[in-house]
This record gives sequence, structure tokens and C-alpha cells, in this order.
Amino acid sequence: MNLASVRHIARSKGVAPERRCKRELIQAIQIAEGYQPCFGQAPAGVCRQLDCHWHEDCRRHSRRH
Repeated sequence: MNLASVRHIARSKGVAPERRCKRELIQAIQIAEGYQPCFGQAPAGVCRQLDCHWHEDCRRHSRRH
């Protein structure tokens, strides 16, 4: 998902998107939704949260870092 789409989702959840990278913004959205802010922290890209809206992006992001 591109950053513009993430910013749109953030605004719809009441999260201010300004001056945040994609990872920080998604983690803020996760908190606003009542979830753990775990985006980008899947060891070796392995995540068991299969029903997470961010699952595929998270796995890709986690493998890069």
C-alpha cells in the first residue's frame, strides 16, 4: 500500500499523518484501532497475524530491516 493510501486511512481513524514515515503511521493506526503497534517488526518477515489489514506490507517491510 502506498503512503498516500496509508495517510487517507490514518485521517479516517483520527490519526494525524503529518511528518511520519509509513511504519510510524501504520503503528499509530494500529494503536487507534486497539491493536499492538507491531508493523515492521516481524522477525525475518514471519508473522502469525494473518487477519491483520497490514499483513503483507508488514512482511515485506520487516524483511528489509
